[in-house]
Amino acid sequence: MSMPSKKFLTKLYIKEKKSVAEVAKASGFGQRKISYWLEKYGIPKRSISEAIYAKANPNGDPFKQFPVRGEGLAFLYGLGLGLYWGEGTKKNRFSVRLGNTDSKLIRAFLLFLEKVYGIKREKLRFELQIFSDVSPSVARKFWIQELKINPKQLYKARITPSLKKGTYREKNKFGVLTLNFGNKKLRNKICSLVDNLQSLNYDTGYSREITDLIKSHNSSLE
Repeated sequence: MSMPSKKFLTKLYIKEKKSVAEVAKASGFGQRKISYWLEKYGIPKRSISEAIYAKANPNGDPFKQFPVRGEGLAFLYGLGLGLYWGEGTKKNRFSVRLGNTDSKLIRAFLLFLEKVYGIKREKLRFELQIFSDVSPSVARKFWIQELKINPKQLYKARITPSLKKGTYREKNKFGVLTLNFGNKKLRNKICSLVDNLQSLNYDTGYSREITDLIKSHNSSLE
């Protein structure tokens, strides 16, 4: 049996994102032999986390990255990063998560994900936390209508016992809605951009630095 060609391995392992085991099965060679020829041809092997990601996303990333051009989209880009900086969940390493009681804030972040990263709204999932004196059906109806989502995208509400009465009733009458997009790669990308925002020198002016951040975003598409 002749050796597997570089073109063959590149097609299966890189373009089709098959695992070493799958390439071995398709070629008739053992896994050790496939690993040997990958190294011999200079084809970089995926890490375990990269292999898991490729397996979970056989058709490639479930998001796209669109260029940021024009004042409107530039504003939305900065707004989306700012919202994630302030309201996003940084501890979760596997998902883009952002929660708030304000439906307009959630809608703004939704628009950021759709316009900048091409995420389809039906791919998102939502979690709702309410107090025990809030009607789950009323809260669900409110968020479904506000965000224009399928009821199946909104999980069953988690209910927290109400401890006191007060103005929180008005602020929290429909609960806290958390948006969730399960993708580690996009989460890391957004967190990296937020880190860049945090490092800006706001005392000396930052419009040029923001512009450079957008240019960096656009250049990564070229």
